[in-house]
Amino acid sequence: MRSSKRIRRLSTLAAAGLVAATLGIAAPAAADAVAAGTPSATTDMSGGPGASTPAEHVVLIALDGFDIDYLDDVALPNLSALAKRGSLSVSTGVMSSITNPSWSSVATGAWPETHRNTAYWFDASTGTARGQQRDLAVPTIAQAIRDQGGTVMSSQWFIVQNYGVTFGDPEGLYTQPGGDCARRTDDAVAVINGQPVLSAGTSVQMSGVPDLIAVYCDRLDALGHAEGDQAEGMPAALADIDVQIGRIVQATKDAGIYGRTAFVVTGDHGMETFTQGMRDDLLAAISAAGYDAEMLSAGQSPQPGTDAVIVVGGVGSLHLVGDAAGDPAAAAAIEAAVAALPHVAAVYDKDEQRAMHMSPNYGELIIEPAEGWSLGATPADPAGVHGMTRVMQVPLVLAGAGVRPHAAPHDPRHIDIAPTIAALLGFEGPAGADGRVLTESIRTR
Repeated sequence: MRSSKRIRRLSTLAAAGLVAATLGIAAPAAADAVAAGTPSATTDMSGGPGASTPAEHVVLIALDGFDIDYLDDVALPNLSALAKRGSLSVSTGVMSSITNPSWSSVATGAWPETHRNTAYWFDASTGTARGQQRDLAVPTIAQAIRDQGGTVMSSQWFIVQNYGVTFGDPEGLYTQPGGDCARRTDDAVAVINGQPVLSAGTSVQMSGVPDLIAVYCDRLDALGHAEGDQAEGMPAALADIDVQIGRIVQATKDAGIYGRTAFVVTGDHGMETFTQGMRDDLLAAISAAGYDAEMLSAGQSPQPGTDAVIVVGGVGSLHLVGDAAGDPAAAAAIEAAVAALPHVAAVYDKDEQRAMHMSPNYGELIIEPAEGWSLGATPADPAGVHGMTRVMQVPLVLAGAGVRPHAAPHDPRHIDIAPTIAALLGFEGPAGADGRVLTESIRTR
């Protein structure tokens, strides 16, 4: 299990400029003193026009479950070479730190309170619990680029499917090859090389290299959920992802666009291991406060007489229903009872949720378990979980055309990525974006 000093470690790394040291990268002040050599197995990423050349293309490599601590686990020579050319920093995600809301913020530049993508909550209009969804209330970076005459290709970055890219569209192409990261990289490499790819079973030829290419890989997330953040196969999975990064960079060289391409590598959320569950204690505490509660999975509805439902996705979204619906006294009593449990890290009321820019679809209370614990049942074996405030931090690498060498962004967030990609390409950002362009790290046109 990861140390409870994790958040302190992250803030210390960021403050001291030591995030870069994790991959053997010099802090900006010492960058000129570092040798430019890279391991022989690494695609050569040195040289090139750098920040003085505007980006004509951006490659976004979207890594699901890319925990910041994974940078300590294995050598990543291709990612390191990119970061040496540009910067490595810690990007802060959103609450809840679940896949779809997190990628929605990356794609739209908007907080969950704006884009409204919500995961694991109770929909009072239908009387059922909901899991993850792809609904978006504001445009994505793919839509923004398309609306301004640009082109986009997404290899399984699903959050923009039908929001700027679709199956079979040669100007905004979506492919879903499945398989591992190598298979998804195959599609991106083929498009960069001017070759057709299969999209929903149809061979599609894009007209040139797209302005934005996104590649989505989720092996890290799958391993983390199955075995926890220290999964035996994690180092090998990280090493394979690094190989795919090298393949993409090499493809831009082979196509003659390397010097005009920017690279963005990031994740959606981190991962924690849990070995204990508190479901029975949680429900008993609410019952002792005088209210009947039940946990619901997606598609389920509460029983008659239920006062509160909890839908769990890392954190628990607690909604008052039935006779207790809208009762502030009930919310206060339940909050006090739940907060007193020894393995509850925090309980967030509506004011606190608004302060974190969370979706308004969540319930009166958000319950966050302590590290090592789940709100559900105790698992048979160690497993992984995210959704909490503790796993909002992920790596962010910016490199290539239009990116200032060794100029790490200041406190970057998921919501800053879409505006920054748009600025690199010379486009206006998505209309609903709440984030900013990371001007300290790039040269805008």
